Amino acid sequence: MASLGAITFLVHDYDEAIAFFTRALRFDLIEDVPQGDGKRWVTVAPRGPQAGARLLLARAANDTQRAHVGQQGGGRVFLFLHTDDFAADHAHMLAHGVHFREAPRHEPYGTVAVFDDLYGNGWDLIQARKTS
Repeated sequence: MASLGAITFLVHDYDEAIAFFTRALRFDLIEDVPQGDGKRWVTVAPRGPQAGARLLLARAANDTQRAHVGQQGGGRVFLFLHTDDFAADHAHMLAHGVHFREAPRHEPYGTVAVFDDLYGNGWDLIQARKTS
């Protein structure tokens, strides 16, 4: 096995989730395929040659799933978004209404700040420290 292909990401609405990921986070919309009865196969991924796993945007279909939208990490940071230009991506995200829980901080491993997605899941935006 070589890679993790996709992670299911529960959403309330396909179109609002697509808008958030493609505008605020500048992800690419990879697939948006109707599957009948209002269900769609929707995947998004960060841009670039090392984008990593796709997110499968899955509309919550029952009360249990709806209760977990925004709680997929159980209150912890859920996903880690790596960047090569922290300052530019941070500024872009702020300009598009992304809520950061903290100011950027410098850690031994790099620059990081925790932000919330449109449903309240916590993410780290990280630019790794360059090693010589």
